[in-house]
Amino acid sequence: RHQVDAMTVWLEAVGHEVIPFHDGKAFREGVREARCDLLILDWILPDTDGIRELQWVRKHFDWPIPVIFVTRMDKEEDVVTALEAGADDYMTKPVKPLEMLARITALGRRAQPHGDAEDVLEFGGYRLNTSSRTAEWKGDQIELTHKEFDLALFLFRNIGRLLSRGQILECVWGTKADLNTRTVDTHVSRLRNKLGLVPENGWKLGAVYQHGYRLERLERPSAAKN
Repeated sequence: RHQVDAMTVWLEAVGHEVIPFHDGKAFREGVREARCDLLILDWILPDTDGIRELQWVRKHFDWPIPVIFVTRMDKEEDVVTALEAGADDYMTKPVKPLEMLARITALGRRAQPHGDAEDVLEFGGYRLNTSSRTAEWKGDQIELTHKEFDLALFLFRNIGRLLSRGQILECVWGTKADLNTRTVDTHVSRLRNKLGLVPENGWKLGAVYQHGYRLERLERPSAAKN
């Protein structure tokens, strides 16, 4: 509870309204009526675990509410598990106040539609709707988490450019903080698989050794191998 109290003080000091829930039961009972704009979940809870609550959120909320995981679980497999369950960001304890505030601000900003931006963007069979935050491939909708959509949008808007992991962290996660670059690698890998960014579909999302990633549009899709 000490960490919850500290985070509440940080967030309320900059104008956020905070509603703490100290166990899974209270969280499920209260979060629907609270109409939250962003959720912060711990992994270890008195009566359940954060992964189960995250899965419940993704199943019962009809919009991709941003979720940040804050926990002492810091192994690579733990990060992957949380991201695969639908987390948008992952922070390990002890949490730094300014870093947390920066990430919350970035996620909150990206959760709001940009009225002056074009709502629908098309890239060779892909269709990204920035208002509904949905993605389609040749008319078929693809389920993306909040952070995956941000990453997809950033990559498509920079087709052909070599993007360092640092650039991706700063532009997609909205902070220059020392976030483990494996977070980028994990998101890129999952996005490549979900969107099918492979030569067979006329695209290549490749890693450039010791530099970063580049999304390329190929002249023609590779012929399928028998």
